[in-house]
Amino acid sequence: NIIGFTNIIEACRYAKTPHLTYASTSSVYGANTTMPFSEQHGVDHPIQFYAATKRANELMAHSYSHLFQLPTTGLRFFTVYGPWGRPDMALFKFTKNIIAGQSIPVFNHGNHTRDFTFIEDIAEGVIRSSDQIAKANPNWDSNHPDPATSNAPFRIFNIGNNNPVKLIEYIQAIEKAVGQEAILELLPLQAGDVPDTYADSSALEKSVGYKPSVSVEAGVKQFVDWYRDFYQV
Repeated sequence: NIIGFTNIIEACRYAKTPHLTYASTSSVYGANTTMPFSEQHGVDHPIQFYAATKRANELMAHSYSHLFQLPTTGLRFFTVYGPWGRPDMALFKFTKNIIAGQSIPVFNHGNHTRDFTFIEDIAEGVIRSSDQIAKANPNWDSNHPDPATSNAPFRIFNIGNNNPVKLIEYIQAIEKAVGQEAILELLPLQAGDVPDTYADSSALEKSVGYKPSVSVEAGVKQFVDWYRDFYQV
């Protein structure tokens, strides 16, 4: 993430790109337990290396916005899922194993919650944010700094469904869409994982007029339909 983002942002600087919109992550909230997660909350206590690198990307973006007046918008994605997703992610693996009659690993016994956000909602948010170029906040005060904006053309938004769902309920939605029951392998919470995520996306809605809205049930069904068609199962 560090080297790749450096290459991208350097290329944007030299190409005089009018606006860089990049993917950050809800993982930057780390040890924070105040719900829902707001862009105003602290993000300086990551509990995994991935989150630390994505937070570093946000700080690098601010530096470039300040030094070179490169407008940047960082979007903190919340648990993205949907068709054409990565095969190593939970929805893909769960669907594959349920159809094959194999067990699925369920961490924290399925009790943690995630703000699952459908890929079409993410894509719409990215497009709208990209179309509205980041500007400096004229009211930014260094004595009481807004962590999501700056006196440089920089901003950060959450983009999530604003509706945390228990993992076990997510699995039930997959079972319903597949038409088979899952074989659950119940496991403790993984190191570096957080028990809950919950997005406050009100700043995104206020700025670009968009709020994710696809329910888990509808989104999971779209994924399963795509999966069966693509893999002919």
